[in-house]
Amino acid sequence: MSRPLTWLGPADTVGEGPLVSLADVSEIELLILKRMREFTIGEHSSLFHGSGFDFTGVRDWQAGDRFEAIDWPQSSLRNFSPLIVREFDQPSTSSVVIVADKSASTRCGIDGVPVAAIIARAIATIGMSAVFFQDAVGLITFDDGFTNIAGLRPRIGKNQVINCLDVYQRRSAVNGRAAKSLAGSIAGFMRKISLVPVVSDFLFEGADEIIRELATLNTLHDVFLTVVDASFAFDVPRVSAGWMKVHDVETGRSRVISRGDARRLATRVREWQDGVVRQARSSGLDVLRLGLDQRQFDIALVEFVIERRLRRKTA
Repeated sequence: MSRPLTWLGPADTVGEGPLVSLADVSEIELLILKRMREFTIGEHSSLFHGSGFDFTGVRDWQAGDRFEAIDWPQSSLRNFSPLIVREFDQPSTSSVVIVADKSASTRCGIDGVPVAAIIARAIATIGMSAVFFQDAVGLITFDDGFTNIAGLRPRIGKNQVINCLDVYQRRSAVNGRAAKSLAGSIAGFMRKISLVPVVSDFLFEGADEIIRELATLNTLHDVFLTVVDASFAFDVPRVSAGWMKVHDVETGRSRVISRGDARRLATRVREWQDGVVRQARSSGLDVLRLGLDQRQFDIALVEFVIERRLRRKTA
């Protein structure tokens, strides 16, 4: 080989730091504020609506909480260890429920970048866009073969986005359960009409059936696909050997392929994802494709989410 392969498996990504750091979340938040500046100038009508916020209770302070939300009198009763935060809810807000692929293949990648890092950044970007609009953010994760679906109920605030990222980062499920239908599980999870971005590389068997189910779900909710371009993870270096052994981290199956087939892996992934995009669009679903370019990635996703949010507001 010209250089050693640096494929990452699930065990390689856990414990080496978060897929998205708090600094990344802050950077995304600043980008959203900058992109939304034109909509918050005086001549535009308010993007927010509703009668205000209702006090729902208190809890321990967590990373990402605003300091103005701290209940200082209650915190003093515990000697400020930990700090106590007041929680509020706004019944009139919309819900954004992010459906994220957490299968073992997303923990793989090349040159230290797993596919899951792109999915996590999409969660952060969509979540922080929802925070700007004071919308509640929820998360549903699914794994290999949809044998375990886990979720966090929608709540408002930056801290909820941090919680969603923490759940996605962890390998263990939260309130997980087996499911035969991804779309059915999503529908049962939501209490009101929601914006539902589905973030995945869609490199799994039965993708066509999942798209049909999501198209049906789209008749009630606002569903769109965020397809992560995973071809970079299959762009392996040239090898001198005529044959090489590859291993499927999800099914556990291994097979021997030729050097020529190895070189075509990235192309085959792109062709598969092109087919997913065509089917989704023909089924009436909007699709956004995301790559490795972080700035282009963030701007495209922020503007896409904002456009859909404003369209829902004026509908």
